[in-house]
Amino acid sequence: MDVKERFEIIKRNTEEIVTEEELLQLLKEKKQPSVYLGTAVTGRPHIAYFIFVLKLADFLKAGFKVKLLLADLHGALDKTPWDLLDARYEYYKIVVPAMFKSVGADIKNFEIIKGSSFQKNADYFYDVLKMATYASVHDAKKAGSEVVKQEDNPKLSGLIYPIMQALDEQYLGVDVQYGGTDQRKILMFAREYLPKIGYKRRVEVMTPMIPGLTGGKMSASVESSKIDLLDDFETIKKKMNKAFCPEGEVEENGVLAFLKHVLMVLKQDKGELFEVKRPEKFGGNVSYRKYEEVEADFAAKKLHPMDLKNALAEEINELCDPVRKAMKGKESLIKKAYPS
Repeated sequence: MDVKERFEIIKRNTEEIVTEEELLQLLKEKKQPSVYLGTAVTGRPHIAYFIFVLKLADFLKAGFKVKLLLADLHGALDKTPWDLLDARYEYYKIVVPAMFKSVGADIKNFEIIKGSSFQKNADYFYDVLKMATYASVHDAKKAGSEVVKQEDNPKLSGLIYPIMQALDEQYLGVDVQYGGTDQRKILMFAREYLPKIGYKRRVEVMTPMIPGLTGGKMSASVESSKIDLLDDFETIKKKMNKAFCPEGEVEENGVLAFLKHVLMVLKQDKGELFEVKRPEKFGGNVSYRKYEEVEADFAAKKLHPMDLKNALAEEINELCDPVRKAMKGKESLIKKAYPS
């Protein structure tokens, strides 16, 4: 795979790369660059996490060393109770590799790193204090505004969060940080403030946030907006049946968004078709090779929302199956990580 091919596979399905020129230069200069994505161990992972799994799989295909930061201390800074951090870390540590297995990714150049394994060392803490002398309260608050839970009387922890995320780029020794577009302000904060304390700025890659099943962002804290990775087929079908998917409407449609950013990417990579089964009196079964074909039929009201939902529910059930199997017999861990 040449530089152009590696660049294109990283760029596909992204919303923004800051900057594309820096990424191209990196690919020319380094045979195996490194990238990290950080996820705080907060709510239970749901199907929208497949977006970052697929993009990290793209980085692996492009010859990157991929590091997944399971950010336990960031979880605490974003209101995860301290006594649940270890159990939630263990939960994520089992679930995420099962998601990579589900999409068929080769993970020989993939590693999971626990945030507290390096964020408690003296040099890291020194740099947190050092960056805090450069960053204003305004900039730190703005950086975390779309990631850290907001409240009327905010905790100091919300200001520390973006400083630590910026420093993670340096202490993980990576060339690229990847995240969703909700992370953009923190990623730009990192590019601005790392050079102020003597470190280089990194390339920042972002993919879009997909709408939830009820519209708006898919969120672990809003049960009706998401499908949990451990949901059984009946639960998946029930949630899909209730999903916001008005006939002919494409915008803010979480069903179509998941199809576009996850399922059809997988189908195209595997050379498979997306099959929608329906009775002959409603047009019979129909197959799609590209997402654009599905969207065109849906917008033209040639594909009914219920037929689309039923087909997608089956595909989601298949994707979740390896995760459910990985967590089978670990009910005590599930209860310990998420007691309520």
